[in-house]
Amino acid sequence: MNQLANSSEPCGAHQRVIECAIRRDDHYRVHVTRSDDVALGHLLSAIDGRDAAIITDDEVRHLHAEPLAARLSQHGVNTTLTSFPPGEANKSWRTAAALLDWLASSRFRRRDVVIAVGGGVVTDTAGWIAASYMRGVPYVNVPTTLLAQVDAALGGKVAIDHPSAKNLIGAFYQPKAVISNVAYLRTLGLRQIRSGLAEAVKKGVIASPELFTLIEEGHADILDGSPRILEELVWTASVVKCELVGRDPYEEDLHRHLNFGHTVGHALETATGYGELLHGEAVALGMAVASLIAETRGLLAAHARERIVGLLRRVGLPTCLDELAVQTWPADVLAALGQIRKIRDGNLRFVLPLKIGKAVVVDDVTDAEIRSALLATAPTSSNRWR
Repeated sequence: MNQLANSSEPCGAHQRVIECAIRRDDHYRVHVTRSDDVALGHLLSAIDGRDAAIITDDEVRHLHAEPLAARLSQHGVNTTLTSFPPGEANKSWRTAAALLDWLASSRFRRRDVVIAVGGGVVTDTAGWIAASYMRGVPYVNVPTTLLAQVDAALGGKVAIDHPSAKNLIGAFYQPKAVISNVAYLRTLGLRQIRSGLAEAVKKGVIASPELFTLIEEGHADILDGSPRILEELVWTASVVKCELVGRDPYEEDLHRHLNFGHTVGHALETATGYGELLHGEAVALGMAVASLIAETRGLLAAHARERIVGLLRRVGLPTCLDELAVQTWPADVLAALGQIRKIRDGNLRFVLPLKIGKAVVVDDVTDAEIRSALLATAPTSSNRWR
């Protein structure tokens, strides 16, 4: 007979508790270069003789991924490659399922390496695949857009989108290495360069007056594609991102300054169906809205807001609803924010700038403030925004 069952002592007296303490300390290197040969050398070192599964999109496949795979093969690396259609709309469960099926049907082993070659959609999606497959396999980011090089490829936030919210299905999973070759940026259109600049401006506003000044003084050369200043931009922005992520890699602290512009920005992307609107364009308008709310609250001086919004305008980013690539209504943005609020226990956290290089996180921004700021960025001559 079970002695425990016959015991007259309270059940709680027989409970034993074990505290299981697990700590993970991730380190990886971010390489910034203008040289194809130097970039290849860093990639070969990260692969370290293992097989590589390259994930890219259909556009980057022919531009960069297939030539890179050929060069890896010349150095004895066994590679396989697959691609999916480009664009935020394809950062989806359908794409992820197809990629998981592809890996499962291949000879990919647990210690082989996934290589993400592409922009933020590719690095986010491939990173989540790497985090999920076989409970986690190594991956290396080879970002090919400015946005990915200054932001998306760094920090280990990997995810796919859901119709109800951007990045709803994801994980924190750090890459084995990031190799940013600014020579890849010569294939980008001007709109993509501008989109990437939004994330660099963001970092300047929240943490680095030096980065902000670099963009102010060098934006014309950046837009012209100067390799020298692009390398300096990517290097400086990467230093800022790594420092901020290193303080709180798993976002245990809810005061995340890196989300400046992203509260409204993500809502814009959700409201527009992850279609034509680029991430950096949505974030730019989000920064304009947050800066106006900060000024209205008396937290940000008028000249500082004008400096932020002025730089966004000079580099060609949208700062009002009428400048977006798709027509968007304030009511749709507020509805998307309402959905995000439900997911986040009823709270919306806004990052509000205090000055160039310093920001604060608040959780009491009202719908009325958001609506007022959205309307203030809309043309005053039209009633359609109300």
